[in-house]
Amino acid sequence: MRDSEFFGYVTAVAPGKVNMGLRVGPPREDGYHSVATLYLAVSLHEEVTASPRDDGAVTVTLSERSAFRETEFRDRDSGEVVAVPVPVDEQNLAHRAATLLRSRLGHTRGVDLTITKNVPIAGGMGGGSADAAATLVACSALWDAGLSKEQLAELGAELGADVPFAILGGAAVGQGVGDDLSPLLARGELHLVIVPATTGLSTPEVYGLLDSMREEAGVEAEPPELDQDLIRAVCTGDVETAAMLMANDMQAPAVSMLPVLDDMMDVGMVEGAMQGMVSGSGPTVMFLARDAEAAAALAARLEERTSAWAIPVSGPAQGARLLTHRPGETPLRG
Repeated sequence: MRDSEFFGYVTAVAPGKVNMGLRVGPPREDGYHSVATLYLAVSLHEEVTASPRDDGAVTVTLSERSAFRETEFRDRDSGEVVAVPVPVDEQNLAHRAATLLRSRLGHTRGVDLTITKNVPIAGGMGGGSADAAATLVACSALWDAGLSKEQLAELGAELGADVPFAILGGAAVGQGVGDDLSPLLARGELHLVIVPATTGLSTPEVYGLLDSMREEAGVEAEPPELDQDLIRAVCTGDVETAAMLMANDMQAPAVSMLPVLDDMMDVGMVEGAMQGMVSGSGPTVMFLARDAEAAAALAARLEERTSAWAIPVSGPAQGARLLTHRPGETPLRG
């Protein structure tokens, strides 16, 4: 008997990610940029519960347990700050994932999707992609699709470059637009502290500013390449080497758009972080710590100094997976 038949619903989780290295090449003809990035899935998960519907509709609801429900964006022209809630319609990536999967399966069954958001919104950690990944895994089980993770990852690539990695998890090198994945055998563990920003950044705007900054500086973007020593350091858990070689081409434009990120990184380094860096296109800031104990202590000091929310995490974390729990129970966190 399937879990959905016994429990009446299926729950899946998928991890957020950080980019331990992110190199960005010149703009491509399709408007995207070629990248070389080192993904690390971390122990901060999005959770999606899929329940069947009889009317063929796809609905999205945010759970009351969500740590994040909206974010703020500052208009670059007017300077006005606007609160933007997580969409719960066809714009939501989880909605699109369920619709895409059932279209490929050739049926019109409906589903209620309840999302518990624990990954910062518009924070460069792939929270929306994790929602899509968890939805694909949950709906695949709910509808008895019999698809492998690799098949779901291939389907997820149609939704966004970060979705396949959220399905597979672990550590991987991403090339192309980030969706050409080469999984890595990571034998070590890294501990970080994540500090979400209250104001979000638009990824396309950060890329656009990077292009402008390079043009103004007379810098010609080269084909992106990752430092092989950084890859080895992440795979083996070599904290000292990873701290020296972490790099993000998106950090300068992100800091230019949101200078408070630079202040946060300075505080983290003063409080004992081995390295601080903007995660992906920002504005989440991440700090590398020596071990789990140091990460917990750093998070406490950052919260005391800045009143920001600081979250200790570790990686590599497992990719999207099903959770089994009885009705009324709180699902276990991965």
